[in-house]
Amino acid sequence: MNEKEYDRLLKIETGGTWEWLYQSLHYNRYEATPYDAIDHLFEEYELKRTDGVVDFGCGKGRLVFYIHHRFHARATGIEINGQLYQEALENQARYSKKKKRADNAVRFECCPAEEYDIEKEENKFYFFNPFSVQIFMKVVHHILRSVEEHRRPVDLILYYPTAEYIQFLDMYTPFQLLKEVKIPELYEKNENERFLVFRYEG
Repeated sequence: MNEKEYDRLLKIETGGTWEWLYQSLHYNRYEATPYDAIDHLFEEYELKRTDGVVDFGCGKGRLVFYIHHRFHARATGIEINGQLYQEALENQARYSKKKKRADNAVRFECCPAEEYDIEKEENKFYFFNPFSVQIFMKVVHHILRSVEEHRRPVDLILYYPTAEYIQFLDMYTPFQLLKEVKIPELYEKNENERFLVFRYEG
């Protein structure tokens, strides 16, 4: 399926890009993870229905809806931009009409990523290069603090990972690289077209 067909299946609209009105030092433009890339990730990396997934910088919510549709897992999108957040809520309203039990399992919050309170049921955290490494560091520290309070294995899933993100995780955190998933055909042209999954056993 192409992008529009996938959106149509889920009754959502998540295409396009979105630039900040004023250039932001810490936040990058919105661009949804391609459905093809998501498909390849989940061919090699399985989610369970009991997982709790958080997408930081979720934009219009594509990954959140995809995860709930495919795995019936609980998924939360965090978005700082009010316009994108509203579009995610509109998508949620359309998606919920299709999926009767989506209301409690799919949710969105409009707040800075570093201010989101990690819940003890949440164990998978997704980042498509949404913000600066300084914010990423704060978010990862919040995740680690949550693990100290409620012991559990947690995964960080990075798409199009930056060298700064990788270096920080390697040098300053207990996370270990678990898996690399290269996107066929795209990776040969651009080595950033890959997912890295880091795990901390807690």
